Amino acid sequence: MNVDLNERLDAVAEASPLVNAVTNNVTVNDVAQVILHWGGLPVMSDDTREVGDMVAASEACLLNMGTVSEVGEEAMVTAGEAANDADVPVVVDPVGVGSTPTRNRVAARLVSELDVAILNGNYGEITSLAGDDAEVRGVESVGEYSDIATTAVACARTHDTVVVASGETDIVATADAAYEVTAGHPQMGTVVGTGCMLGGSLATLAGAIEDATQAALAGTVAFGLAGEAAAAGEFGDVHGPGSYNVAFKDAVAGLRDTDHDAADTRIERVLKIGE
Repeated sequence: MNVDLNERLDAVAEASPLVNAVTNNVTVNDVAQVILHWGGLPVMSDDTREVGDMVAASEACLLNMGTVSEVGEEAMVTAGEAANDADVPVVVDPVGVGSTPTRNRVAARLVSELDVAILNGNYGEITSLAGDDAEVRGVESVGEYSDIATTAVACARTHDTVVVASGETDIVATADAAYEVTAGHPQMGTVVGTGCMLGGSLATLAGAIEDATQAALAGTVAFGLAGEAAAAGEFGDVHGPGSYNVAFKDAVAGLRDTDHDAADTRIERVLKIGE
């Protein structure tokens, strides 16, 4: 798949998309930072009195289920409906779906009532939304998912969206194809909120790139490359999770200033329905 990451990152910098994120209160600052560092403009409106107006003026909308509440659920639905009315792409991160009946219900409501451009979750969350048995402990995916590419395609088909399933290797899936993205570093798992930050990254790319599949592929590979660059010490010495978190954000900010002609070699189609 030809993504041309250099061109995609330049498009974000040129567009400076306004991204409204209704996200969880654990990682709200981290999500805002990565949106800004990619070249977007973050706004974290989550009040039902204004969120519809804010989203209607935005280029992208992120809905993250990290801390579910009745107020938060209504804010996400209000934001998503306003985005759909204004033709603003919606990225949904169904954090923890599969772990409790409440999260299952909220996630089902979001993907059934809203037109979702990109659905971003870990292996367990995507498996749960595909209707299969999944092991989700709290908000973390556990267990084995040997057929995740097929599952992600089934999820994309069921919910008429592009799916990003994050794990040891990431899968980007449409209704008829799955792509494996081999970029990232194990140290990304030592920082709370990398999944949330991936959602913010995907929303930022979606705000500047009309094609949701291209936005998902570019956002996923760029995020992984930033993780690798940070671990390699290209953006400061790393001594543990705290310094890695700082270096990772610096890597996001600095990534578009380096050449990424080889980024397409990190993306491989692993499944095509009908072949």
